[in-house]
Amino acid sequence: MTITYQGSNQRMSQATVHNGTVYLAGQVAADASADMRGQTEQILAGIDALLAQVGTAKDHLLSATIWVTDLAEFDQMNAAWDAWVTPGRPPVRACVEAKLAKPEWKVEIMVVAALP
Repeated sequence: MTITYQGSNQRMSQATVHNGTVYLAGQVAADASADMRGQTEQILAGIDALLAQVGTAKDHLLSATIWVTDLAEFDQMNAAWDAWVTPGRPPVRACVEAKLAKPEWKVEIMVVAALP
């Protein structure tokens, strides 16, 4: 049983790969001054990059967990998500309203994907 770790520090890894499955850590926006749509777009671009680093892509998503700080802005997150997700290949998804670790973060997304 081999597990690989990518982008690790003392506390966590950005990605782990085990048995053909890729697990990403929760991703947040680098520029937290953006609105929810802008933060979501940043996060999704980061997810694309992390998935590529381990040899997969959003076409192989299995699941997504999304935390938003205000459901009143839910449509902004969904607009970015809908423009990004591969048509005909949406993963299972859960989205909840939550308080995030930093008040300027509006959204956090964690995904699981298969290796092709």
